[in-house]
Amino acid sequence: MNPYWLEDEAVPRASPRHEGHVDVAIVGAGVTGCSAALRLAGAGLRVRVHDQRAVAEGASGRNGGFALRGGASRYDVARETYGREQALAMWAWTERALDRMEELAGDSLRRPGSFRLAADEEEREQIRGEYEALREDGLDGEWLDDLPGVLAGRFEGGILHTGDGALQPARFVRRLAAHAAGAGAEFREHELVADVDALDADQVIVATDGYGHGLVPELADAIWPTRGQVIVSEPIDRMLYDRPHYARQGFDYWQQLPDRRVLLGGFRDVSILDELTDVEEMTPAIQASLERFLGEACRKAAAETA
Repeated sequence: MNPYWLEDEAVPRASPRHEGHVDVAIVGAGVTGCSAALRLAGAGLRVRVHDQRAVAEGASGRNGGFALRGGASRYDVARETYGREQALAMWAWTERALDRMEELAGDSLRRPGSFRLAADEEEREQIRGEYEALREDGLDGEWLDDLPGVLAGRFEGGILHTGDGALQPARFVRRLAAHAAGAGAEFREHELVADVDALDADQVIVATDGYGHGLVPELADAIWPTRGQVIVSEPIDRMLYDRPHYARQGFDYWQQLPDRRVLLGGFRDVSILDELTDVEEMTPAIQASLERFLGEACRKAAAETA
């Protein structure tokens, strides 16, 4: 079964061939590896990228397609942890990064904003605290008590983050690779790297996400793969979700695509220990939760239409 995002036609790319020694070898042709290749090749270095699959065929081409500002922690938590100056600087950095992504992405990135939703009163209090911190520091965000459409009555308010993005991730990463190749980076796809010391390079960047577990022995106990599941519906008859949505501390996330399919991921916490693996197969309990959530959302929309 081919992952949904990878059904998109690959971006043409003419890759140069570097014989012998290079300045930098990069293991992993996902978003991190291709971004590093673009930056380093653009600076005049000889760069070679290796991947056991093709460009974007790992985690970078199989995800929820969100492009959000900020970090993993809520903004108020980041401010308490690192201090206001550092938290604000990080937020500004992610805004610049998203702007740069937009310059490179073409039609693989839209900027409709995103909804962070409260699944219950406890989460409402938490993300209301984030909203207040954003306002205090002059950052964009709009608080909504009365949620639109099918969200009404299902969630306890939320933040509209203007400027956030929805991404076709495989298309975006393939375009990054094309830009990097145009700058002089070589791509060697379908080439497994088992030993980084065997790479003929001055420096090596391991950009494999969880797939590289064990590739750098010193980090073997610090890096563990964590699987996630995403499902995509058939096209439905109307738009229900006009931007990326996420709730339950980010455990549930979904968006509706331009072709009106609904893409839904998450529920990892339903069976978290089963997800600590890089084995690419479904976890039945998580799949059932995803299907139930998607079915309930579509049934509510059908009832409102009737």
